[in-house]
Amino acid sequence: MGNPVIIYTDGACRGNPGPGGWGAVLIHGNHRKELYGGESSTTNNRMELTAAIESLKALTRASRVSVYTDSTYVKNGVQGWLRNWKKNNWQTAQRKPVKNQDLWKVLDELVCRHDVDWHWVKGHSGNPGNERADLLANRGIDGL
Repeated sequence: MGNPVIIYTDGACRGNPGPGGWGAVLIHGNHRKELYGGESSTTNNRMELTAAIESLKALTRASRVSVYTDSTYVKNGVQGWLRNWKKNNWQTAQRKPVKNQDLWKVLDELVCRHDVDWHWVKGHSGNPGNERADLLANRGIDGL
């Protein structure tokens, strides 16, 4: 599959719920692509998930991917909770419906198409990829 595609994702919300945006930076060799969008009424977690979804949707073929997110919700969900949610018919350990199930199902399907490594980065700590994804997420809100 060649060199990995490096992806930085971020979601933002002004109010939670409220207007939200998502941003992603995709880097592969010398190629760089920036994506962003927004929704008028959403939550921060939905925007974090959407950033991951839209960045994986942008890949045109099966790829090795390293995703960097400042969302423990996304990282822990993909790497841990998702397997049990599916096994438990999309219910949590407390037998409640999984929140954002619609987006989790899409993300699960996209992750299965690629070889994805997930990495957590501390938000607003000077990581250039994360800072750029944050700026793009806020641009998504500003464009509403």
